[in-house]
Amino acid sequence: MSYNTRMKTLTIRLPDSLASEIEREALLRHVSKSDVVRERLDQPRAVSTPAGSRNGALGGILERSWAAKVPAGPPRFRAPHKQKLAALIRAKKLHH
Repeated sequence: MSYNTRMKTLTIRLPDSLASEIEREALLRHVSKSDVVRERLDQPRAVSTPAGSRNGALGGILERSWAAKVPAGPPRFRAPHKQKLAALIRAKKLHH
């Protein structure tokens, strides 16, 4: 797809199942994952959708991603000296 308008970047976290579904569709259709997500967001939303709906519209995508249980990730840095350095940098930024 080609766009004549400026685009902004938005980063979201999706459940593995939804991300896999989007990736599969993109591969099958030979388009980017961003194109698939944009098309799903542009689909008209049904007036009444159950919480677990798989309608692919904005409401369905957001409902499934908000309902997802995302476990806490590992520390940003595994090495203790890098964790300490990151904490020092973060502390220095907070004091300014």
